[in-house]
Amino acid sequence: MACTLDRNDPLGGLPPKHCLDGGYKPAFTDRLQLEEALLFCKTTLESNLKENVNLVRVSAPLFVTRASGFNDNLNGTERPASFEPRDFPGVHLEVPFSLAKWKRWALHYYGVEAGKGIVTDFRGLRCDDDVDFTHSLYVDQFDWEKHIRPEDRNVEYLKKTVKAIYKALYDTEQAVSKKYGIEALLPEELTFATSDDMIKDHPHASPKQRENILCEKHKAVFFIGIGGMKEDGSLRHDGRAPDYDDWITQRPDGGLGLNGDLLVWNPVLKQSFEISSMGIRVNPEVLLKQLDLCHVPERKEFVWHQMLLDGTLPQTIGGGIGQSRTCQYLLRACHIGEVQHGWYNPAEVEILKKDGINLLGLGEFDADPSAKST
Repeated sequence: MACTLDRNDPLGGLPPKHCLDGGYKPAFTDRLQLEEALLFCKTTLESNLKENVNLVRVSAPLFVTRASGFNDNLNGTERPASFEPRDFPGVHLEVPFSLAKWKRWALHYYGVEAGKGIVTDFRGLRCDDDVDFTHSLYVDQFDWEKHIRPEDRNVEYLKKTVKAIYKALYDTEQAVSKKYGIEALLPEELTFATSDDMIKDHPHASPKQRENILCEKHKAVFFIGIGGMKEDGSLRHDGRAPDYDDWITQRPDGGLGLNGDLLVWNPVLKQSFEISSMGIRVNPEVLLKQLDLCHVPERKEFVWHQMLLDGTLPQTIGGGIGQSRTCQYLLRACHIGEVQHGWYNPAEVEILKKDGINLLGLGEFDADPSAKST
């Protein structure tokens, strides 16, 4: 999802103005009922995902070694949360941003056959992420990966998988609506669009504006082609690391990339809203080209990259589906802190509380209580 946070605005992380000053009422005021609803959303979505995409739930690591190269580099500039074990100085362990690379290794590790995949209940930290009404330092997502055949590396297979993911989301919203009386708004059919076409149709619009145009019209869109640069050297739409999604392979429509973002129209925020980022993963040839394009050819010496280049790792498709982000949409919350324990700008928290918008747990407090202890 293209970011719109203005870092020069000390209150830039607040929800849109129409959500403040009494313009928004939470769907849940009882905290235990909210927690029950959160669990229902997550378990229902996971069950639907496993059935629709043929996935098996597996456990996942909380940290990986820096030297392995298993951490997802996101846009390539973010700092990972890291530490050294007390008794092993010099060993650098990192909390993953996501399991994009680990999952591909896990398919090899578990011996998963083509046509089948895995899903994990991933928890991570993103120290350099925006902290606003849709972003948090804490990441929880259903990280999934599926073993595919080399001949499946095409846009039609991508669309087929996206439709299965979207059906899981659609059915989950229907179940939430039936149980809690929240109006279901997702259309049965998902619209596909490409970043290349949207740039041509709206050359002067920002990435977020292009997303808003599509989502307001169609309500649910899969935006194909994320990552890479335009001819003028600026981002084509949004950033992607060079070593998981394929963003350079040419499609039959002339555009580039076998990846994308699943976006919906958020009726509370009145803007586009990312649910999932996913794509067909790099093969050895694409990996080397994208590493060169991003000026990081040295990464090919990492353990994970060597396993891909020597054919140990299978061809895959995969992605992440934000759990709290999805709950924020399904339960019609205006701030992600209403559905997730996190930390947010204390000045903004105070404004939200005055408007009756209470964040979960320590997100309600304007300072860390333990910070004053001696």
